[in-house]
Amino acid sequence: MKKKYDLLTLVQLAMLIAIQLVMKAIGLGSVPVGPLYMSFLTLPIAVGAILIGPAAGAVLGAVFGAVSFYDAITGGSVMTSALFQVSPVNTFILCVVTRVLMGLCTGLVFAAVKKLDKHHTWSYFVGSISAPLLNTLFFMGYIVLVFYNTDFVQGLVASKGASNPLMFVVLLVGVQGIIEAAACGVLGAVICKALSVVLRNQVRTIGA
Repeated sequence: MKKKYDLLTLVQLAMLIAIQLVMKAIGLGSVPVGPLYMSFLTLPIAVGAILIGPAAGAVLGAVFGAVSFYDAITGGSVMTSALFQVSPVNTFILCVVTRVLMGLCTGLVFAAVKKLDKHHTWSYFVGSISAPLLNTLFFMGYIVLVFYNTDFVQGLVASKGASNPLMFVVLLVGVQGIIEAAACGVLGAVICKALSVVLRNQVRTIGA
């Protein structure tokens, strides 16, 4: 039973990775909005982190990060490409490490709030919306921490009229961040709640 359950988990993880790559390939994973991208790749990360666990969230976050770092190298992203010219190492941390942490923390957040949700309803929404929120927090936080004084970021600061780093983040993320968080929160909650029932039945079948 243990081996069959592990195989089922690996299949689920592989499917979510495939979904991430397909979303990226057809343009649903990253929608350009100015220098940033509105990314819905946090949705499969949230699903994996919630249904499989924090480790799966970290793996899926690494896939997201690898795709993002590829864009930085090839020029697919205006912002990360500019930052790559400043520091390839810090851009790798920005693109990959922050996304691994995001996936891991999403799973941990869900595990924590699930204990308080007796009917297992709102915890799916909290877990799902935490993915895009943490993605923005870690990604923009690292930009402010490491790249804020670079010419590229200071150009954005001037163009947005931001008076301080916090206002810069708010003005840059703007409506995009709200849409991204709302979409991932609602869709993630619906998908996770439905799949949790299906997966629970599959596990029972394996054990029978």
